[in-house]
Amino acid sequence: MSNQAFHVTGGNRLDGVLQPQGAKNECLQIISATLLSEEKITIHNVPDIIDVRKLISLIKGLGVVVTKLNDSSYTFEAKDIDLVYFASPEYQTEARKIRGSVMLLGPLLARFKKAFLPKPGGDKIGRRRLDTHFNGFIELGAKFVFDEKEDTYFLEGENLKGAYVHMDEISVTGTANMVMAAVLTPGITSIYNAACEPYLQQLTKMLVRMGAKIEGIGSNFLKIEGVSSLGGTTHTILPDMIEIGSFIGLAAMTQSNIRIKDCQIPELGIIPKTFQKLGIQMEFDKDDIIIPSQSNYEIQSFIDGSIMTVYDAPWPGFTPDLMSILLTTAIQAKGSILIHQKMFESRLFFVDKLIDMGAQIILCDPHRATVIGLDRKHALKGITMSSPDIRAGVSLLIAALSAEGKSIINNIHQIDRGYQNIDGRLKALGADIERVEV
Repeated sequence: MSNQAFHVTGGNRLDGVLQPQGAKNECLQIISATLLSEEKITIHNVPDIIDVRKLISLIKGLGVVVTKLNDSSYTFEAKDIDLVYFASPEYQTEARKIRGSVMLLGPLLARFKKAFLPKPGGDKIGRRRLDTHFNGFIELGAKFVFDEKEDTYFLEGENLKGAYVHMDEISVTGTANMVMAAVLTPGITSIYNAACEPYLQQLTKMLVRMGAKIEGIGSNFLKIEGVSSLGGTTHTILPDMIEIGSFIGLAAMTQSNIRIKDCQIPELGIIPKTFQKLGIQMEFDKDDIIIPSQSNYEIQSFIDGSIMTVYDAPWPGFTPDLMSILLTTAIQAKGSILIHQKMFESRLFFVDKLIDMGAQIILCDPHRATVIGLDRKHALKGITMSSPDIRAGVSLLIAALSAEGKSIINNIHQIDRGYQNIDGRLKALGADIERVEV
Protein backbone atom coordinates (compact mmCIF):
# COMPACT_ATOMS: atom_id res chain seq x y z
CA MET A 1 0.00 0.00 0.00
CA SER A 2 1.48 3.34 -1.01
CA ASN A 3 1.79 6.06 1.61
CA GLN A 4 -0.26 9.06 0.55
CA ALA A 5 -1.34 12.39 2.01
CA PHE A 6 -3.90 15.06 1.21
CA HIS A 7 -2.63 18.60 0.69
CA VAL A 8 -5.60 20.88 1.34
CA THR A 9 -5.86 24.65 0.99
CA GLY A 10 -8.99 25.72 2.84
CA GLY A 11 -11.38 28.60 2.54
CA ASN A 12 -13.17 27.72 -0.70
CA ARG A 13 -16.95 27.63 -0.71
CA LEU A 14 -18.10 24.52 -2.53
CA ASP A 15 -21.09 24.33 -4.82
CA GLY A 16 -22.75 21.40 -6.55
CA VAL A 17 -24.18 17.92 -6.20
CA LEU A 18 -22.83 14.95 -4.25
CA GLN A 19 -24.08 11.39 -4.78
CA PRO A 20 -23.60 9.21 -1.69
CA GLN A 21 -21.83 5.90 -2.27
CA GLY A 22 -23.29 2.55 -1.26
CA ALA A 23 -23.22 1.94 2.50
CA LYS A 24 -19.89 0.48 3.62
CA ASN A 25 -21.24 -1.22 6.75
CA GLU A 26 -24.13 -2.83 4.92
CA CYS A 27 -21.94 -3.95 2.03
CA LEU A 28 -19.54 -5.87 4.30
CA GLN A 29 -22.49 -7.81 5.79
CA ILE A 30 -24.10 -8.51 2.40
CA ILE A 31 -20.85 -9.74 0.82
CA SER A 32 -20.27 -12.05 3.80
CA ALA A 33 -23.81 -13.43 3.40
CA THR A 34 -23.07 -14.59 -0.17
CA LEU A 35 -21.21 -17.53 1.44
CA LEU A 36 -24.56 -18.89 2.69
CA SER A 37 -25.70 -20.04 -0.76
CA GLU A 38 -24.14 -21.86 -3.69
CA GLU A 39 -26.45 -19.99 -6.07
CA LYS A 40 -25.64 -16.72 -7.83
CA ILE A 41 -26.24 -13.50 -5.87
CA THR A 42 -26.17 -10.11 -7.62
CA ILE A 43 -25.34 -6.98 -5.59
CA HIS A 44 -25.80 -3.41 -6.84
CA ASN A 45 -24.45 -0.07 -5.49
CA VAL A 46 -21.24 -1.61 -4.13
CA PRO A 47 -18.80 1.15 -3.03
CA ASP A 48 -15.27 1.04 -4.44
CA ILE A 49 -13.40 1.42 -1.14
CA ILE A 50 -10.45 -0.37 0.45
CA ASP A 51 -12.42 -2.39 3.04
CA VAL A 52 -14.82 -3.73 0.41
CA ARG A 53 -11.99 -4.59 -2.00
CA LYS A 54 -10.19 -6.49 0.78
CA LEU A 55 -13.27 -8.50 1.74
CA ILE A 56 -13.96 -9.39 -1.91
CA SER A 57 -10.32 -10.49 -2.23
CA LEU A 58 -10.69 -12.67 0.90
CA ILE A 59 -13.78 -14.51 -0.31
CA LYS A 60 -12.22 -14.96 -3.77
CA GLY A 61 -9.41 -16.77 -1.98
CA LEU A 62 -12.01 -19.04 -0.39
CA GLY A 63 -13.22 -19.97 -3.87
CA VAL A 64 -16.17 -17.61 -4.41
CA VAL A 65 -16.53 -16.75 -8.11
CA VAL A 66 -16.83 -12.96 -8.26
CA THR A 67 -17.82 -11.26 -11.52
CA LYS A 68 -17.74 -7.48 -11.87
CA LEU A 69 -20.68 -6.36 -14.01
CA ASN A 70 -19.90 -2.61 -13.89
CA ASP A 71 -18.33 -0.05 -11.53
CA SER A 72 -20.78 -0.82 -8.71
CA SER A 73 -22.43 -4.19 -9.49
CA TYR A 74 -21.10 -7.71 -8.91
CA THR A 75 -22.26 -11.30 -8.93
CA PHE A 76 -21.07 -13.79 -6.29
CA GLU A 77 -21.24 -17.57 -6.57
CA ALA A 78 -20.02 -19.53 -3.55
CA LYS A 79 -20.34 -23.02 -5.02
CA ASP A 80 -16.90 -24.57 -4.47
CA ILE A 81 -15.35 -23.27 -1.26
CA ASP A 82 -11.71 -24.10 -0.46
CA LEU A 83 -11.65 -24.58 3.32
CA VAL A 84 -7.93 -25.43 3.20
CA TYR A 85 -7.32 -21.74 2.34
CA PHE A 86 -8.40 -20.98 5.93
CA ALA A 87 -5.10 -22.26 7.25
CA SER A 88 -2.91 -20.50 4.69
CA PRO A 89 -0.58 -17.67 5.77
CA GLU A 90 -2.08 -15.55 2.97
CA TYR A 91 -5.59 -15.80 4.43
CA GLN A 92 -4.34 -15.02 7.93
CA THR A 93 -2.41 -11.97 6.73
CA GLU A 94 -5.29 -10.56 4.68
CA ALA A 95 -8.02 -11.28 7.26
CA ARG A 96 -6.07 -9.39 9.93
CA LYS A 97 -6.24 -6.19 7.86
CA ILE A 98 -10.01 -5.74 7.94
CA ARG A 99 -12.41 -5.92 10.85
CA GLY A 100 -15.24 -6.86 8.50
CA SER A 101 -13.64 -10.30 8.12
CA VAL A 102 -15.24 -11.28 11.45
CA MET A 103 -18.60 -11.52 9.65
CA LEU A 104 -17.36 -14.47 7.60
CA LEU A 105 -17.56 -16.60 10.76
CA GLY A 106 -21.36 -16.96 10.91
CA PRO A 107 -21.89 -18.02 7.27
CA LEU A 108 -18.91 -20.42 7.26
CA LEU A 109 -19.92 -22.00 10.58
CA ALA A 110 -23.54 -22.46 9.47
CA ARG A 111 -22.84 -23.85 6.00
CA PHE A 112 -19.53 -25.67 6.43
CA LYS A 113 -19.60 -26.42 10.18
CA LYS A 114 -16.25 -24.78 10.88
CA ALA A 115 -14.71 -21.33 10.76
CA PHE A 116 -11.28 -19.90 11.39
CA LEU A 117 -10.23 -16.27 11.88
CA PRO A 118 -7.09 -14.43 12.96
CA LYS A 119 -7.73 -11.42 15.19
CA PRO A 120 -9.02 -8.76 12.76
CA GLY A 121 -7.75 -5.19 12.35
CA GLY A 122 -9.64 -2.01 11.45
CA ASP A 123 -9.98 1.34 13.18
CA LYS A 124 -7.94 2.23 16.25
CA ILE A 125 -10.88 3.55 18.25
CA GLY A 126 -10.53 1.58 21.48
CA ARG A 127 -11.44 -1.94 22.52
CA ARG A 128 -13.83 -3.71 20.18
CA ARG A 129 -14.30 -7.08 21.81
CA LEU A 130 -15.54 -10.12 19.93
CA ASP A 131 -17.01 -11.96 22.94
CA THR A 132 -20.57 -11.15 21.79
CA HIS A 133 -19.99 -13.04 18.52
CA PHE A 134 -18.39 -16.10 20.11
CA ASN A 135 -20.79 -16.32 23.07
CA GLY A 136 -23.66 -16.41 20.57
CA PHE A 137 -22.05 -19.16 18.51
CA ILE A 138 -21.43 -21.18 21.70
CA GLU A 139 -25.14 -20.83 22.60
CA LEU A 140 -25.93 -22.45 19.22
CA GLY A 141 -23.68 -25.38 20.16
CA ALA A 142 -20.38 -24.41 18.53
CA LYS A 143 -17.06 -25.43 20.06
CA PHE A 144 -14.74 -22.44 20.39
CA VAL A 145 -10.94 -22.45 20.61
CA PHE A 146 -8.80 -19.32 21.05
CA ASP A 147 -5.07 -19.71 20.37
CA GLU A 148 -3.60 -16.98 22.55
CA LYS A 149 -0.09 -17.40 21.16
CA GLU A 150 -1.15 -17.08 17.49
CA ASP A 151 -4.06 -14.69 18.23
CA THR A 152 -6.45 -16.86 16.21
CA TYR A 153 -10.02 -18.12 16.71
CA PHE A 154 -11.44 -21.49 15.61
CA LEU A 155 -15.07 -22.63 15.65
CA GLU A 156 -16.43 -26.13 15.05
CA GLY A 157 -20.18 -26.54 14.53
CA GLU A 158 -21.11 -30.13 13.73
CA ASN A 159 -23.90 -30.10 16.33
CA LEU A 160 -25.47 -26.67 15.94
CA LYS A 161 -29.11 -26.31 16.96
CA GLY A 162 -31.48 -23.38 17.51
CA ALA A 163 -31.32 -21.67 20.90
CA TYR A 164 -32.30 -18.58 22.88
CA VAL A 165 -29.48 -16.04 22.50
CA HIS A 166 -29.30 -12.86 24.56
CA MET A 167 -26.81 -10.45 22.97
CA ASP A 168 -24.72 -9.06 25.82
CA GLU A 169 -24.20 -5.86 23.81
CA ILE A 170 -26.24 -4.37 20.97
CA SER A 171 -23.61 -5.14 18.36
CA VAL A 172 -24.42 -4.64 14.67
CA THR A 173 -21.74 -7.05 13.42
CA GLY A 174 -22.49 -9.45 16.30
CA THR A 175 -26.19 -9.52 15.39
CA ALA A 176 -25.37 -9.93 11.69
CA ASN A 177 -23.13 -12.90 12.53
CA MET A 178 -25.81 -14.53 14.69
CA VAL A 179 -28.49 -14.06 12.03
CA MET A 180 -26.27 -15.54 9.31
CA ALA A 181 -25.39 -18.51 11.52
CA ALA A 182 -29.00 -19.10 12.60
CA VAL A 183 -30.65 -19.13 9.14
CA LEU A 184 -29.05 -22.52 8.33
CA THR A 185 -29.11 -23.93 11.88
CA PRO A 186 -31.82 -26.55 12.62
CA GLY A 187 -34.58 -25.45 14.99
CA ILE A 188 -35.72 -22.06 16.29
CA THR A 189 -33.18 -19.39 17.26
CA SER A 190 -34.44 -16.38 19.24
CA ILE A 191 -32.08 -13.39 19.33
CA TYR A 192 -32.92 -10.83 22.00
CA ASN A 193 -31.25 -7.41 22.39
CA ALA A 194 -30.49 -7.54 18.67
CA ALA A 195 -29.24 -4.49 16.76
CA CYS A 196 -31.84 -3.17 14.32
CA GLU A 197 -29.93 -0.68 12.13
CA PRO A 198 -31.20 -0.24 8.55
CA TYR A 199 -28.13 -2.23 7.43
CA LEU A 200 -29.28 -5.18 9.57
CA GLN A 201 -32.79 -4.84 8.19
CA GLN A 202 -31.36 -4.90 4.66
CA LEU A 203 -29.42 -8.09 5.45
CA THR A 204 -32.45 -9.86 6.95
CA LYS A 205 -34.70 -8.82 4.04
CA MET A 206 -32.15 -10.19 1.57
CA LEU A 207 -31.91 -13.48 3.48
CA VAL A 208 -35.72 -13.80 3.46
CA ARG A 209 -35.69 -13.36 -0.33
CA MET A 210 -33.12 -16.20 -0.41
CA GLY A 211 -35.50 -18.44 1.53
CA ALA A 212 -34.68 -17.73 5.19
CA LYS A 213 -37.48 -17.66 7.77
CA ILE A 214 -37.02 -14.56 9.94
CA GLU A 215 -39.62 -12.77 12.10
CA GLY A 216 -39.26 -9.42 13.89
CA ILE A 217 -37.24 -7.57 11.24
CA GLY A 218 -36.63 -3.99 12.41
CA SER A 219 -37.05 -4.86 16.10
CA ASN A 220 -34.64 -5.95 18.83
CA PHE A 221 -36.16 -9.46 18.97
CA LEU A 222 -35.56 -11.76 16.01
CA LYS A 223 -37.02 -15.24 15.68
CA ILE A 224 -35.35 -17.43 13.07
CA GLU A 225 -36.38 -20.90 11.93
CA GLY A 226 -33.44 -22.66 10.31
CA VAL A 227 -33.75 -23.96 6.76
CA SER A 228 -31.62 -26.54 4.97
CA SER A 229 -30.37 -24.27 2.16
CA LEU A 230 -30.71 -20.79 0.67
CA GLY A 231 -31.07 -19.70 -2.95
CA GLY A 232 -29.85 -16.74 -4.98
CA THR A 233 -31.21 -13.19 -5.16
CA THR A 234 -30.54 -9.63 -6.28
CA HIS A 235 -29.87 -6.91 -3.72
CA THR A 236 -29.27 -3.13 -3.87
CA ILE A 237 -27.26 -1.51 -1.09
CA LEU A 238 -28.60 1.63 0.63
CA PRO A 239 -26.81 4.98 0.27
CA ASP A 240 -24.24 5.43 3.05
CA MET A 241 -25.86 7.35 5.92
CA ILE A 242 -22.43 8.15 7.37
CA GLU A 243 -21.32 9.75 4.14
CA ILE A 244 -24.59 11.73 3.98
CA GLY A 245 -23.99 13.03 7.51
CA SER A 246 -20.39 13.86 6.59
CA PHE A 247 -21.59 15.93 3.62
CA ILE A 248 -24.07 17.82 5.82
CA GLY A 249 -21.24 18.76 8.20
CA LEU A 250 -18.93 19.65 5.31
CA ALA A 251 -21.50 22.01 3.78
CA ALA A 252 -22.12 23.82 7.06
CA MET A 253 -18.43 24.21 7.98
CA THR A 254 -17.39 25.49 4.55
CA GLN A 255 -20.49 27.73 4.02
CA SER A 256 -21.21 25.72 0.88
CA ASN A 257 -24.33 25.12 -1.15
CA ILE A 258 -24.60 21.36 -1.63
CA ARG A 259 -27.35 19.05 -2.84
CA ILE A 260 -26.97 15.46 -1.59
CA LYS A 261 -28.74 13.19 -4.08
CA ASP A 262 -30.90 10.09 -3.52
CA CYS A 263 -30.50 9.86 0.26
CA GLN A 264 -33.44 7.51 0.97
CA ILE A 265 -34.35 9.95 3.76
CA PRO A 266 -36.72 7.59 5.68
CA GLU A 267 -33.71 5.29 6.31
CA LEU A 268 -31.66 8.10 7.94
CA GLY A 269 -33.58 8.09 11.23
CA ILE A 270 -32.67 11.05 13.47
CA ILE A 271 -29.47 11.98 11.59
CA PRO A 272 -30.92 15.08 9.81
CA LYS A 273 -32.72 16.20 12.99
CA THR A 274 -29.52 15.91 15.05
CA PHE A 275 -27.57 18.15 12.63
CA GLN A 276 -30.50 20.58 12.73
CA LYS A 277 -29.88 20.87 16.50
CA LEU A 278 -26.65 22.67 15.52
CA GLY A 279 -28.76 25.23 13.65
CA ILE A 280 -27.95 23.83 10.20
CA GLN A 281 -30.64 24.64 7.66
CA MET A 282 -31.65 21.93 5.25
CA GLU A 283 -34.34 21.49 2.65
CA PHE A 284 -35.82 18.19 1.51
CA ASP A 285 -36.66 17.76 -2.16
CA LYS A 286 -38.11 14.26 -2.63
CA ASP A 287 -35.10 12.10 -1.67
CA ASP A 288 -32.50 14.89 -1.95
CA ILE A 289 -31.16 16.93 0.97
CA ILE A 290 -30.17 20.52 0.10
CA ILE A 291 -27.81 22.37 2.45
CA PRO A 292 -27.90 26.08 1.49
CA SER A 293 -24.87 28.30 2.12
CA GLN A 294 -25.07 29.62 5.69
CA SER A 295 -22.85 32.31 7.17
CA ASN A 296 -23.92 31.35 10.70
CA TYR A 297 -25.65 28.52 12.53
CA GLU A 298 -26.60 28.46 16.21
CA ILE A 299 -26.69 25.44 18.50
CA GLN A 300 -30.05 24.93 20.15
CA SER A 301 -30.33 24.60 23.92
CA PHE A 302 -32.70 22.47 25.95
CA ILE A 303 -36.07 23.91 27.04
CA ASP A 304 -34.67 24.86 30.47
CA GLY A 305 -31.74 26.68 28.82
CA SER A 306 -29.11 24.05 29.69
CA ILE A 307 -26.29 23.15 27.29
CA MET A 308 -27.16 20.87 24.37
CA THR A 309 -25.86 17.30 24.79
CA VAL A 310 -25.63 14.77 21.98
CA TYR A 311 -24.71 11.16 22.67
CA ASP A 312 -24.43 8.06 20.54
CA ALA A 313 -26.69 5.06 21.00
CA PRO A 314 -27.74 1.90 19.16
CA TRP A 315 -30.34 2.44 16.44
CA PRO A 316 -32.72 4.27 16.42
CA GLY A 317 -30.34 6.47 18.43
CA PHE A 318 -27.63 8.63 16.85
CA THR A 319 -24.89 6.54 15.24
CA PRO A 320 -21.42 6.63 16.84
CA ASP A 321 -19.88 6.86 13.36
CA LEU A 322 -21.09 10.46 13.05
CA MET A 323 -20.00 11.77 16.45
CA SER A 324 -16.60 12.93 15.14
CA ILE A 325 -18.31 14.75 12.24
CA LEU A 326 -20.87 16.40 14.54
CA LEU A 327 -18.13 17.55 16.94
CA THR A 328 -16.11 19.10 14.10
CA THR A 329 -19.17 20.82 12.62
CA ALA A 330 -19.91 22.44 16.01
CA ILE A 331 -16.54 24.25 15.97
CA GLN A 332 -17.86 27.17 13.89
CA ALA A 333 -21.38 27.20 15.36
CA LYS A 334 -22.65 29.82 17.79
CA GLY A 335 -23.08 28.34 21.26
CA SER A 336 -21.76 25.29 23.08
CA ILE A 337 -22.42 21.56 22.99
CA LEU A 338 -21.37 18.50 24.97
CA ILE A 339 -20.47 15.53 22.78
CA HIS A 340 -20.76 12.24 24.71
CA GLN A 341 -19.21 9.35 22.79
CA LYS A 342 -20.31 6.39 24.90
CA MET A 343 -19.39 3.41 22.76
CA PHE A 344 -15.65 3.80 21.99
CA GLU A 345 -13.15 5.23 24.43
CA SER A 346 -10.48 6.40 21.94
CA ARG A 347 -12.64 7.99 19.28
CA LEU A 348 -12.33 11.55 20.61
CA PHE A 349 -8.55 11.61 20.87
CA PHE A 350 -8.25 13.29 17.47
CA VAL A 351 -9.53 16.57 18.97
CA ASP A 352 -5.98 17.62 19.89
CA LYS A 353 -5.46 18.27 16.15
CA LEU A 354 -8.59 20.44 16.05
CA ILE A 355 -7.37 22.36 19.10
CA ASP A 356 -4.04 22.92 17.33
CA MET A 357 -6.03 24.39 14.44
CA GLY A 358 -7.68 26.89 16.82
CA ALA A 359 -10.86 25.10 17.89
CA GLN A 360 -12.13 25.70 21.42
CA ILE A 361 -12.68 22.19 22.73
CA ILE A 362 -12.38 20.82 26.25
CA LEU A 363 -11.69 17.08 26.27
CA CYS A 364 -13.35 16.19 29.57
CA ASP A 365 -12.37 12.50 29.49
CA PRO A 366 -12.00 9.74 26.84
CA HIS A 367 -15.76 9.80 26.24
CA ARG A 368 -16.80 13.47 26.50
CA ALA A 369 -15.80 16.72 24.85
CA THR A 370 -17.29 20.20 25.17
CA VAL A 371 -17.15 22.35 22.04
CA ILE A 372 -17.39 26.12 22.48
CA GLY A 373 -18.41 27.38 19.06
CA LEU A 374 -16.31 30.10 17.42
CA ASP A 375 -19.31 31.54 15.50
CA ARG A 376 -16.87 32.27 12.62
CA LYS A 377 -15.17 35.04 14.65
CA HIS A 378 -11.90 33.16 14.11
CA ALA A 379 -11.01 30.84 11.24
CA LEU A 380 -9.21 27.56 11.88
CA LYS A 381 -5.62 27.52 10.64
CA GLY A 382 -4.04 24.83 8.48
CA ILE A 383 -1.63 22.35 10.13
CA THR A 384 0.00 18.97 9.45
CA MET A 385 -1.87 16.04 10.98
CA SER A 386 -2.55 12.32 10.63
CA SER A 387 -5.80 10.37 10.24
CA PRO A 388 -6.26 7.87 13.13
CA ASP A 389 -9.46 6.23 11.82
CA ILE A 390 -11.99 6.57 8.99
CA ARG A 391 -14.40 9.00 10.62
CA ALA A 392 -11.80 11.13 12.42
CA GLY A 393 -9.91 11.34 9.11
CA VAL A 394 -12.90 12.83 7.30
CA SER A 395 -13.55 15.13 10.26
CA LEU A 396 -10.01 16.48 9.95
CA LEU A 397 -10.53 16.85 6.19
CA ILE A 398 -13.69 18.91 6.82
CA ALA A 399 -11.78 21.08 9.29
CA ALA A 400 -8.94 21.55 6.76
CA LEU A 401 -11.36 22.56 3.98
CA SER A 402 -12.81 25.25 6.27
CA ALA A 403 -9.44 26.52 7.55
CA GLU A 404 -7.20 29.36 6.43
CA GLY A 405 -3.99 28.23 4.76
CA LYS A 406 -2.64 24.81 3.90
CA SER A 407 -3.16 21.56 5.79
CA ILE A 408 -1.45 18.22 5.23
CA ILE A 409 -3.33 15.08 6.26
CA ASN A 410 -1.19 11.93 6.43
CA ASN A 411 -2.28 8.28 6.71
CA ILE A 412 -5.18 8.87 4.32
CA HIS A 413 -5.60 5.18 3.52
CA GLN A 414 -7.79 5.29 6.66
CA ILE A 415 -10.10 7.71 4.84
CA ASP A 416 -9.95 5.62 1.64
CA ARG A 417 -11.15 2.60 3.66
CA GLY A 418 -14.58 4.20 3.94
CA TYR A 419 -14.93 6.98 1.36
CA GLN A 420 -14.76 6.39 -2.39
CA ASN A 421 -12.71 8.91 -4.41
CA ILE A 422 -13.42 11.58 -1.80
CA ASP A 423 -10.78 13.97 -3.18
CA GLY A 424 -12.06 13.68 -6.77
CA ARG A 425 -15.66 14.28 -5.74
CA LEU A 426 -14.75 17.32 -3.61
CA LYS A 427 -12.52 18.82 -6.32
CA ALA A 428 -15.50 18.70 -8.69
CA LEU A 429 -17.30 21.04 -6.24
CA GLY A 430 -14.40 23.50 -6.04
CA ALA A 431 -12.26 22.14 -3.20
CA ASP A 432 -8.50 22.73 -3.34
CA ILE A 433 -7.28 19.22 -2.49
CA GLU A 434 -4.43 17.17 -3.91
CA ARG A 435 -3.44 13.54 -3.30
CA VAL A 436 0.35 13.35 -2.87
CA GLU A 437 2.75 10.41 -2.54
CA VAL A 438 4.91 10.73 0.60
